[in-house]
Amino acid sequence: MRRFSGNELGSLKNFAHEVVVDPSPGRGEVRIRVQAVALGFVDGLIVAGRYQMIPTLPFTPGGEIAGVVDMIGPDVQDIRIGARVVAWQLGGGLAECAIVPAAEIDVIPAELGMVTAAAMIVDYQTASYALVERGQLKPGETVLVAGAAGGVGSAALQIARNLGARVIALVSDPSKHSRAMELGATVALSPSDPNLRNELRRYAPAGVNVVVDPVGGSLSETLFRSLAKEGRHLVIGFAAGSIPTIRSNLALLKSASLVGVDLRHFVATHPDAARRRREELFRQVLEGRLAPPITALFEFHQAKEALETTTHRARAGKLVVLLR
Repeated sequence: MRRFSGNELGSLKNFAHEVVVDPSPGRGEVRIRVQAVALGFVDGLIVAGRYQMIPTLPFTPGGEIAGVVDMIGPDVQDIRIGARVVAWQLGGGLAECAIVPAAEIDVIPAELGMVTAAAMIVDYQTASYALVERGQLKPGETVLVAGAAGGVGSAALQIARNLGARVIALVSDPSKHSRAMELGATVALSPSDPNLRNELRRYAPAGVNVVVDPVGGSLSETLFRSLAKEGRHLVIGFAAGSIPTIRSNLALLKSASLVGVDLRHFVATHPDAARRRREELFRQVLEGRLAPPITALFEFHQAKEALETTTHRARAGKLVVLLR
């Protein structure tokens, strides 16, 4: 099979396409003939050697994997050859075949496309876990979504709306403000507006109840200061490239919480609940209650270009590499 892999982290220059022997699934595993792999900011960090989890080498990037089961290992039940499935793991997706534990795959509904399933599995699940379990969002509350044009942000905007919240969207690209409004935002603001604090006071005089923050950087303290009493600031990622420092006295003054959102912890400790959540998110897309993610498609020979693009905040849509 062909794969895109590297023997050293630190630079994409260490990664290339190569031909290797087809892998075989072990006990409790299946082999997926990969058709679509979604990529995100984390994939770029892993390749650069800047992620907190260091993979085994050689490493094949791409963990949001959709395809067809073409081989089943011993002790695997309830999965058939030919099943359309999606899975999430640290890597292994940028290859014609991927080995995945059978317990960690979901069957894709017949009406849902491979590209959509791959593009949803992390971003939509992260947004839902953030708002429901970690943010304890209540109907009628106000949610401020940073990076609302991105994958997690646009999903969070819609999920918050569906849960009965009022949503303020922060969108850096003015051309994407209309998209945020179409998805249900009450207002779309620019994070670079020097009067942002005043604008937030205008639309949320008592403060916002929940901040969804996959961006980090210098903006985070401004957002934390905009919280209402007993507000929750959900820390999801640092797409801005820097990890902010927020003074602890602000939490005291606000009686507010800085809440970490680690999707891997949810999936590992509550696998059945996580699976039910993914199934529900798939249903909501099929029923039109959630819009499917906007995607930017790459062919397999463009894998390096796709990974380079993971660091571009202005990218248009979730990056998906097609294998066909």
